[in-house]
Amino acid sequence: TVFYPNGGGQPGDIGVLRFGDHEITITDTRKGEAGILHVPADGAALPAIGDSVRCEIDWPRRYRHMRMHTCMHVLCALVDGAVTGGQAGAEKSRLDFDIPGERPDKDALTARLMALVEANHPLTITHITDDELAANPDLVRTMSVQPPTGAGQVRMIRIGDDIDFQPCGGTHLKATGEIGAVRISKVENKGKQNRRISLVFDT
Repeated sequence: TVFYPNGGGQPGDIGVLRFGDHEITITDTRKGEAGILHVPADGAALPAIGDSVRCEIDWPRRYRHMRMHTCMHVLCALVDGAVTGGQAGAEKSRLDFDIPGERPDKDALTARLMALVEANHPLTITHITDDELAANPDLVRTMSVQPPTGAGQVRMIRIGDDIDFQPCGGTHLKATGEIGAVRISKVENKGKQNRRISLVFDT
């Protein structure tokens, strides 16, 4: 399916499934025991097993998630410290970092972030083996979400030559220039060393 299921801090896609003369509104997408679940609106007439359906995601919403998610990768490259949590959204997003010492200045961080965005660094997808990841645990930046392993290889996201390189199963852009204007809206203390950095679109 083209619908992305809720996970890794990114909401599940919404949209429609079309079959015959029918259209089903999909209000969420989640992972289930049998695979990816397309959650229909209450009372929707469901297709029968074997019916062909056309999947149409809400593209404007998904694209904003892609812009935010890719921007969060760039932000990771600018902040020293492990990621302890995060949430991507269509309007705003946040990343929590374990940062000892002073919290970052939001205006200075915004300027550094936008410099990398405007440089339009390419994003490429590669793969490494489970064993390679196990031998290089520093590649995993997130303490709260571990990359999926067990299939023999792990999907890796690289931005530019050396801006960011980490495992990720989320949705991404082709280059940082697509992110557009963003800014750090808030930097908060959420614990002795935990700092929450919030992102919003600046357009």
